[in-house]
Amino acid sequence: MASRFQAAALVASPSHPNAVAWSDENLVAVASGHIVTILNPATPFGPRGLIAISPGKPFPIGVVERKDLLSGCLLPTCLSRDPRPCVRSISWSPVGFAPNSGCLLAVCTTEGRVKLYRMPYCEFSAEWVEVDDISEMLYSYFASINFVESDDSNSEISNEQANQLSLEVVCPDNQLTSISRKESKRKRQNALTIIAKPLKSKEERPCLPQITANQYAFRSTILSSLVVAWSPVVQLASETEPVSAKYSSNRCSILAVGGKSGKVSFWRFLEPSCFSVMSNRDSTSASLVGVLQVHSAWITAICWASYSSGASDPQLLLATGSSDGRWVSVKIWIGYGGALLKSSEVNNAPFSLLKEVMTVDFVPVSVVSLIVPIQSANKMHLAVGKGSGSFDVWICDISSTTGKFDKLGSYGAHDHIITGLVWAFDGCCLYSCSKDNSVYNWTLRDSRLCEVPFPSNIPFVKSSGDVPNVFDSCFGLATSPGNLVIAVARSFDADLLNPMYQARSQKAAVEFFWIGGQQRDVLSNRDPDFDVEAISGFPEKELVYWTHSILLSLKQYENVEKPLVVWDIITALLAFKQSAPKYVEHVLAKWLMSCVGIQLGLPIAKTLSQVSRLLSNIGSRQLHLLNIINRRVVLAELKADNINCSQTNLGPIGAEEDLALWMELLLSCENELRERLVAFSFSAISSSISTSSSNGDWQPVGLAQMGQWVAHNGDNVRDHLKLLVAGFRKLNNRYAAEEQCSYCSASVPFESTEFAFCRAASSSGGVGQSHKLLRCAASMQVCPTTPSWFCICCQRWVSKLAPQALFRMATYPFDFEFSTVSSSPEVISKPLCPFCGILLQRLQPEFLLSKSPV
Repeated sequence: MASRFQAAALVASPSHPNAVAWSDENLVAVASGHIVTILNPATPFGPRGLIAISPGKPFPIGVVERKDLLSGCLLPTCLSRDPRPCVRSISWSPVGFAPNSGCLLAVCTTEGRVKLYRMPYCEFSAEWVEVDDISEMLYSYFASINFVESDDSNSEISNEQANQLSLEVVCPDNQLTSISRKESKRKRQNALTIIAKPLKSKEERPCLPQITANQYAFRSTILSSLVVAWSPVVQLASETEPVSAKYSSNRCSILAVGGKSGKVSFWRFLEPSCFSVMSNRDSTSASLVGVLQVHSAWITAICWASYSSGASDPQLLLATGSSDGRWVSVKIWIGYGGALLKSSEVNNAPFSLLKEVMTVDFVPVSVVSLIVPIQSANKMHLAVGKGSGSFDVWICDISSTTGKFDKLGSYGAHDHIITGLVWAFDGCCLYSCSKDNSVYNWTLRDSRLCEVPFPSNIPFVKSSGDVPNVFDSCFGLATSPGNLVIAVARSFDADLLNPMYQARSQKAAVEFFWIGGQQRDVLSNRDPDFDVEAISGFPEKELVYWTHSILLSLKQYENVEKPLVVWDIITALLAFKQSAPKYVEHVLAKWLMSCVGIQLGLPIAKTLSQVSRLLSNIGSRQLHLLNIINRRVVLAELKADNINCSQTNLGPIGAEEDLALWMELLLSCENELRERLVAFSFSAISSSISTSSSNGDWQPVGLAQMGQWVAHNGDNVRDHLKLLVAGFRKLNNRYAAEEQCSYCSASVPFESTEFAFCRAASSSGGVGQSHKLLRCAASMQVCPTTPSWFCICCQRWVSKLAPQALFRMATYPFDFEFSTVSSSPEVISKPLCPFCGILLQRLQPEFLLSKSPV
């Protein structure tokens, strides 16, 4: 195993596979015992989030005779609750489904309950906020259909009765006692069994139906969940009628919940059409869109993957794993995105079976990992981990009519249950870990997996917080969004810890390892454009791997659907910059040349000058990436405020010449993005005025300030933009009102795009002091005093969101017409920084958890 570059201790130990998950907004969640710890990998020793799991309230499914408690069917049914249930499974949603446009975290416990949580972005606390109880909604559904039972008329229960049912606890003295939620916590230690039981007095409580032991076991089983997994975003190509004004109708994600009954329930979550940093509107659009009987035994593993078949209807791939004691079964299902987006029939889930992989084995499936590589869109890679310590790897040709599966082999490298499998580098590499405390690294070569060592060198060694290296088990691993880092959740050997200083507070840890130098098949084993001797301690081949990994990670962000989270890329470049700045310059030059298509091997000064002249031909996503790298890597020593206000003095020309060129490129990139935003806004409003209608859900604001900015920068903006502004003024001039100060109502002139000063002093005869006000980065208007969005990269504030179309522009829109995108879903505004492209957030106090996408 390679040397970790950082680690963070945990106060509880994991106990189930896949105990660690990495979100698309750069947060790491670890299921450690009865809590979920959420930390920021950029500051692993800093503030953390917490989800404390408390015992749940039993479902009122009915009562059984006391003589039936010893029935064989009730033996696998847990009739007594664990006083501290553990976390069994966790999964992050895609970005954009929380009220602040973040990620939701689904948590499944050993009680079989599933709940959703969000970040406490406006509560200012460490404990995450519960949003939905999926298990309660699942119970309501099954209760409404009488648990699919028709042979027992006494078991019928209405929805009104179900909402009024409460609990009964059978205590050691055999006396039935009705207890409240608060009393249940005190009496839980003395309870033998917990079942639903009516009181003798009907006036005190509605009666629950009396059911048989088989019915009780059946109902308990279908309500007991084991594993959860979120699907990628499903998006239709064409706009449909909105479901409601609050939710977008053409984007959703599916939460799959597998249970003990072999059923998987599918929950559709529509993406909100508006987001906020001020309110905590926790209602979601969760709806049950299907219940599918996928196996005849427990569902032990679920994994999703997106599949681009070329058809207008997007498709999803779902892998489910199970075992009935003899047959190990993994099934691959195809889900139809259009039907999932519109479906309302629970009994008709829009899935079809693609392939079933079944082997004779006496061990269950512990984990599955599924990926469809971008470079091989019709090849599906499937890895299946088992309780015996072995895992199988399959490759399927999805495009063929037969769906042919080829087994690459079965690998028994581990001695205990496989607790983690994850693909990386677009399906070229596979990482596996086991409860035997081993982590292995595999690469795909010539249709077979080959074990390779972990990279021997890392860019730098960072303090790991004095975390001891006395582990005895691994409980899962996850890769960073950029595929340059893996996180491994591991538990300590308590016998080897210091009983006074370590054993009390440290039960486990999450470790982070660099994998950018991972061995893979690349075109060449050396880089002719760079002198490897400039970096001491790094083999030539490993540097080639690092260069290839960084460029591959940057290239994946050309897909505008992928959230822009480049923390691992920025961290690696900063680490190399400390010892080999020329190597970082070389990597960035190669990336810039690939973006604009210029000649390779040019000096960095000529490369930067050519890129500056070709900015109008570069997509907005590349401009955002260039701004982030400029600010966080090349100009990392400079303060954001000085850069934004162009007050940076880089010193004399000479040693700082290249730095000045990067600074000039950054300002040119931001000016290019601002011109695109202004052009889009004036085109949109001109089209709206000329047609006397409102196109799309987004409407431009701050047109007066944008017009003044164009007037102030007439020598630096395109003639096309000047014509747009002149045409708008001929159509309508009612947007030219001057702003007022938020504190004293004095007038505020437009002088800068970053901040403004009101005229309070001049209006009062020179007495008093003018107020300094921040301007919105998107609209150029003065930000209100209420909380606004904040960009952690450029440290600007945004009160009015930029249109989504800005982030999808391939070039500057010289022949731009608003009507071409007015009916597309991208006009719905999302909280993205117009200059950095990253997800905006509410600025949190230093003692609370915040996200660091860069």
